[in-house]
Amino acid sequence: MVDWEPISEAELLARISQGCARMTEAQQRLWTAIRIDPEKWQQHPYGDGGGGFWTVALVGRTAIWYNDLENGFNRSTYTTYGLIDDYWCNDDELDVTMQYLLNALTLGHDLLHLWARFKKRA
Repeated sequence: MVDWEPISEAELLARISQGCARMTEAQQRLWTAIRIDPEKWQQHPYGDGGGGFWTVALVGRTAIWYNDLENGFNRSTYTTYGLIDDYWCNDDELDVTMQYLLNALTLGHDLLHLWARFKKRA
């Protein structure tokens, strides 16, 4: 698989700080409730070359993680703690990712979970 130079934790924290500075009050409250200290999670095969991807928040069975191959935050389901189920290549900033999650929680439907159900049927 592709090798790359993974983002350092210090660079990731700076990117998170930039995203937090742009968050609305509602996004900030949600972020505060779900954030975790960044942890490297595995995602096979795409994350193998860099030792995994940084996961920065958890809500239910959804992980918010930074894809440093594509330079953006993503949301993916997980069934095993520490293992990201689905690879996404969004190049979203953290505040945008938080708004997608906030919309899903507020409106009651989410494309991420629709995709996971579709995959199980296929």
